Amino acid sequence: MTRVLFAVSGSDHWTLADGTQHPCGFWPEELVVPHHIFRENGFDIVIATPGGVRPTADEAGFSPEMNGGSPEPGERFRAYLAEIDAELATPADLNSADAADFDLVFVPGGHGPMEDLAVSAEFGALVAAFAAAGKPVAAVCHGPAALLPATDPEGNWLFAGQRVTGFSDVEESQVGFADRAPWLLEDRLASAGGRFEKSSGPWEPHVVVDGTLYTGQNPASSAPLAEELVTVLQPVG
Repeated sequence: MTRVLFAVSGSDHWTLADGTQHPCGFWPEELVVPHHIFRENGFDIVIATPGGVRPTADEAGFSPEMNGGSPEPGERFRAYLAEIDAELATPADLNSADAADFDLVFVPGGHGPMEDLAVSAEFGALVAAFAAAGKPVAAVCHGPAALLPATDPEGNWLFAGQRVTGFSDVEESQVGFADRAPWLLEDRLASAGGRFEKSSGPWEPHVVVDGTLYTGQNPASSAPLAEELVTVLQPVG
């Protein structure tokens, strides 16, 4: 059975450029949709956070304003999270995870990863272990921030020179954080050496695959990214 490590931010805030803490966490759609797709395809899923803390969902991700103006998606996401509450209440400790125990690591976004996973040397080493073993490393939206601490022995970013995507500067501007953020994901991935790609228009689904690196640009990319991974890791029989 394919085993997925769901590496979820343990932060409930994002520290902005002026030092204030913006309440956030993981983005509901980006956890719910891939989790459901993986589960429906028979994957064994282990949710893990740094220190094994219960992850926090960003309440904005349930709002009609962030879901095409309809309350239905947010209600659906909340119901699914309630369904898997036992998993969320007792996550594994991400800092103790071993790449040898899993076939894939998947990082959902939300601003939370910008606060903790993006600066976690422990998680960077874990990502490097997955990459060294030739196992898929996947992240969506702000999740690719969690790939930044993965470096080679010389301190260079492990994914320099590879094609990658993530939440774009334009999208960050449209949600009102571009001028308040301590740094922007698109800029940071590009400056680290990533060959950043994005959709022709903001909020359109966009998935980039380069070797064993799988990234999605935004919430709408959650489903196509998960489906792409299923095609690669689909259990036989």
